[in-house]
Amino acid sequence: MYAYEHACITKGYKYIAGIDEAGRGALAGPVVAAAVILPMECQIEGVIDSKKLTAKQRDVLVDVIKSKAISVGVGISDNNTIDQINILQATLQAMNKAVTQLAQQPDYLLVDGSKMPNSHISGEAIPKGDNLSVSIAAASIVAKTTRDRIMIEFDRLYPEYSFQQHKGYPTALHRRAIVQFGPTEIHRKTFKLYVE
Repeated sequence: MYAYEHACITKGYKYIAGIDEAGRGALAGPVVAAAVILPMECQIEGVIDSKKLTAKQRDVLVDVIKSKAISVGVGISDNNTIDQINILQATLQAMNKAVTQLAQQPDYLLVDGSKMPNSHISGEAIPKGDNLSVSIAAASIVAKTTRDRIMIEFDRLYPEYSFQQHKGYPTALHRRAIVQFGPTEIHRKTFKLYVE
């Protein structure tokens, strides 16, 4: 999990930011990106791809990550932005916002996926990077936890949609609610919300 970071250090980079997002495949709510710069020999037990962790494990780890990280930044693109510029561009925009929120300017970016955000900072896109880089895995935990908390807040506004359970993803329960009640203000109108 440290191979990419160590390779960056041998090339002379000092502040390496891992970047990941949460919410790309959801039908409702924002896409949230996080950027995390960890100290080089920082060991945080249990930091892996956020999808492999329980909500309780993520809640514990996010506090540890924030306490040990050199800097953490979060960027959000809401559902209206997603509808206006498409999910890929909204994701890249959220990643850029996350980088600008870092208190420490990074000199290299490790980005989960196959596309780099448009940045003047050097970096590389790593498919399945949340399983290969500790920095990206830490960012995935921050992004997922942040987004889940946003969706839990939306659950209070729209209790009939059960956002607390599915966080806006296309589960059968969510699709049934859309059919029954129609889309809310936080649904992504350009996504196929339900099967006819």
